[in-house]
Parts: sequence; C-alpha cells; structure tokens
Amino acid sequence: MPPYLAVTMKILVVGGGGREHALIWKLRQSPLVDKIWCTPGNSGISADVECLGSRADDVLSLLAIAERLRPDLTIIGPELPLTQGLADELTHRNLPVVGPSQRAAELEGSKVFAKQFMERHNIPTAGAYGVYDNAVDAYTALCSADWPLVIKADGLAAGKGVLVTSSPDSATAFIERLMEQREFGDAGRQVLFEEGLAGREISYIVITDGERISPLAPAHDYKRVGDEDTGPNTGGMGAFSLEGWLPPELEQRILREIVHPTIAGLAQEGRPYRGFLYFGIMLTANGPKVLEFNVRLGDPETQALVMRMDFDLADVLAQAAAGRLDPQSLRWYPGAGVCVVMAAEGYPGGPRTGDRIEGLAQAAALPGITIFHAGTRRDGDDYYTSGGRVLTVSCADNSLVSAGARCYDAVRLISFSGAHYRTDIGKDRGSTTLGGDRG
Repeated sequence: MPPYLAVTMKILVVGGGGREHALIWKLRQSPLVDKIWCTPGNSGISADVECLGSRADDVLSLLAIAERLRPDLTIIGPELPLTQGLADELTHRNLPVVGPSQRAAELEGSKVFAKQFMERHNIPTAGAYGVYDNAVDAYTALCSADWPLVIKADGLAAGKGVLVTSSPDSATAFIERLMEQREFGDAGRQVLFEEGLAGREISYIVITDGERISPLAPAHDYKRVGDEDTGPNTGGMGAFSLEGWLPPELEQRILREIVHPTIAGLAQEGRPYRGFLYFGIMLTANGPKVLEFNVRLGDPETQALVMRMDFDLADVLAQAAAGRLDPQSLRWYPGAGVCVVMAAEGYPGGPRTGDRIEGLAQAAALPGITIFHAGTRRDGDDYYTSGGRVLTVSCADNSLVSAGARCYDAVRLISFSGAHYRTDIGKDRGSTTLGGDRG
C-alpha cells in the first residue's frame, strides 16, 4: 500500500460526460479502489458505479454530497465547478481533491486573463489585437483586422465561443451572437481578437501537484463538426494518441518554454496549481505556441488516452492530491489509442433527443472496443439519446490505422436517427490546420 494511503480508496467523480465515464472505467481497474460514486453521472456510468443526483454546476449540492460521503479522493471533471471554487471548498473541508483552485481556474474561465497571463510570463502564444467590451468597438476593429482572425468569447461557452475566419461577414455575425444576442450569456460580455496560427495542433496535458509535473501522452483532437475540419467548432468529435507522434526534442521545448513557466507563473501570482492542466498548442513554423488552457482533462482526448494508460490512475491521482507526485510513475502502452464521437442530429446547435440507440451490445462485443456514454438515457434495457455528443467509441491497437479501423467497425454497428460522426479521425495524423481553440 502506498504510504499516503492507509486503506483502499473511496472516490467521488464529479461530472456526467464521456470523459468521466472514461476516468471511471480506468479507476475501476485499480486494486486500490474500493468504491466509486459519480455525480451526476449518466446512464452508461450508472451501469458501472453508483450515480448520485446533483448538477455539476451546483457547488452547494456537490459539497453536501462530499460532506456526507467523505471520499478519500474527489476528481472534478468539468471546468464549471472548478471556476466556481469547488476545489477550494473541498480543500477547506480536508477532503483531498484533484482540481485547481478558483483563482488558478481563471486560466480557462477567462480568455482575456489567460492571454494577459501568457504575456506577463513570456509564454509563446498568438498575438493579441485587442479586447472589446461592446459590440460597436468590436465591429469597428474588424475594419482594420488582419485576416484570418480569431475571435474568442472571454468566458466559458461550452466549446462554441471561438470563431476562426477570413470572412468579415462571418465575424460580424459572430460578434452579434456573442455581444448583442448574448447567446452565451456573460461569456460574451468581452471578446478577444487574436491572430490565426497555422500548423499542427496538439493537446498536451500534464498532472501536477504544484511543484512536480507528469506529462500525459500527447494527443490530437478534432474540434470541427465535419470531415477535413469543416463546419462549426464543437466540444470535440474525436481524438487520437500515438506513440512517438511528438519528437522528444520538441516535447522538451514545450516543457521548457510553456509548461514549466506556466506552473511557476501561477505560483508567483498566488495561484498554485494542483490537478490536470491542458495546453492546446499549435506547432507553428516559429515553434510551439499556446492556443488555449483547459483546467481539466480534455473531452474527448481522455477517451483516447485511457486506452493507452499502463499505470494505476487512482494511485497517481492520490499522489497528486497529497502533494507527492512521482513524475516517473506514468507508463504507456505502445501503439495508438483512437476515439470517435457519435453525435445527435442538430449538434453542435440544438440537438435532437429521445431517439432509440441500436447496436450497442454488438459494437461493444468487438475485440478491444470500449464505449463511453455521454448524452444517453436508459429505459429498461434500451438506451435513448439525451444530449449533443451521445457516445464515444474507443480502441487501442498497434498502429493508428488499425486502431481507427477497429473504431469505425464498431461505429458502423451503432445507429440512431440523425446520428453523425467524422469519418477521418486519425487518418491525417494531425495535419496542418488553422486554429483558435474550443472556447
């Protein structure tokens, strides 16, 4: 038994998406884990562990659950409860938690803060053209903009608050949605304009206890809804993680120029960071540059990464929560992990729900396939769609080609009215794109 654990662990996972289902799938494999709860969970998660009634954005309700259960570890999946201070409240109650403080979570909660933080600490990022707090000033700034332009809502917008465009008409319409129609509420109260960056995009995620850092395997996610990166941004339509995809010398540069200065800068500013920290990075001709921060694991990157984890995730997260992270404790299966998101009709706009899902059992029976639920509802033995991103089909294999092929074999067995998914996940090995972030 590790010295920071007196007994086997009881773990509370906060969240109800595919990311949390994937985390629970991996945590259940640990001999250190005795019990797992999830709140709010989803229908797929409830088949594996006990789900408790709450909302992921209801901090008081989440605290009441944690006080009652007294878990040995709480893992916070989504960004919203982190930006609302859930990790702080758990820490004040002497409940170990994986997740940053509210002040540290501002890295994701405010695009303007993140940009200014990177400028203060000389962290390479896209150049900022301006911050605007009213629509008239934003419209006026378009007249002198350099194109392509990235427009970002300052706050959290469920993956839909960023536009990368070379069209003044599209930019004008997006600003109107953000600032005048308030489609995303206060998230669009301010907007940030920055340069568009071209290159290969990677998701680089680390676990940190505030001092020590353990990088996860690099991954690549697909933000646009359509093949060949067409259509609007989504929360993510699929991802892959591939052994050897990121050259070691480039990874060392990312750690040296981006990761370590970020952790050190947060500590300097009185925002010590403990938990997962996600760096969305564009590998440009002038080196790696930060597109975005997420203060938690990516979704759907997690669903690809867990397929390659050759370590006890519960043990590593308990280390991080206790401030005793061992950077050498992470090991990875060779080859590739791939995941494909199946989405409901209408996503990323208003999704259609209530459609019966067919073929789940047949797909799950294929060798090496794991299916993670997100927007599903169970009625007896049947599952129905209940959200935009419905399922994530995941697989690991010796190569990116074979892992992707096996994923799509399973995807083709699953059907529901209006189902759509990208058919090119993993096929381009993360080719050159023009990027902003999810928003």
